[in-house]
Amino acid sequence: MGQLDYKKLVAEFLGTLTLVVIAVGVATESFGFKLFGLSYSAGVAATALAFGLVLGALAYAIGPISGAHVNPAVTLGFIATARMKVGEGIAYIVAQLLGAIAGAYLLYAMMDTSPFYSKSRIGLGADGYGSASHLHVSEGGAFLIEVVLTAVFVMVVLFATHKAAIQGAAGVAIGFGLVVVHLIGIPLTGTSVNPARSLGPALVLGGTALSQVWLFLIAPLVGALVAAIIHWVIADNSKDVTVDTPAPAHAAS
Repeated sequence: MGQLDYKKLVAEFLGTLTLVVIAVGVATESFGFKLFGLSYSAGVAATALAFGLVLGALAYAIGPISGAHVNPAVTLGFIATARMKVGEGIAYIVAQLLGAIAGAYLLYAMMDTSPFYSKSRIGLGADGYGSASHLHVSEGGAFLIEVVLTAVFVMVVLFATHKAAIQGAAGVAIGFGLVVVHLIGIPLTGTSVNPARSLGPALVLGGTALSQVWLFLIAPLVGALVAAIIHWVIADNSKDVTVDTPAPAHAAS
């Protein structure tokens, strides 16, 4: 694999931090502070757009440096399809997890400057099931939902960044993909599809969020493997090559 480029890891750290601060921040404002009042659907739309737009921006901003995965599930998808070396992938995942944790604590510090903020009452955009789910989905249901949504999202990433894909359009496709899975997933689980995004807020909040975070660490990784299998079956893998770092303009939640 060769020596790791620290610039790639710093980019993944900062990219994941940015995703958490901006997108989870909008989720906190929408559902914690209830900025849209009784319009739950407006909060869903705003949050879904926040995740997709910030991801699309990151794809073009840090994509040329690291590939802008900002998501352990996406990195696992690239490892499983032999488009990234295992050692570099592990380093990416560590950087992403640390970035998400730093982003969550930074977001908490920002929100806590408001006299209306209460960690126990407002929360921090955590994912959940049972009573922590808007639709009270079961534990098993949440696992299935996260596997399916992550598989869909990671498939979009893998195919949009395939050598045969339209060049330069990956960031747009991936951003839209993240919007779509959030539109359906937010009322169900809050939508993780990204273990790093779930871990950061759970560590800050503790309690139910932390006790349930295991599901949002494991299910997205299973979904990523499902996406990788589908990619191996139907994609023209001769157009892919094993590289130390993904090509520019890859991105994910």
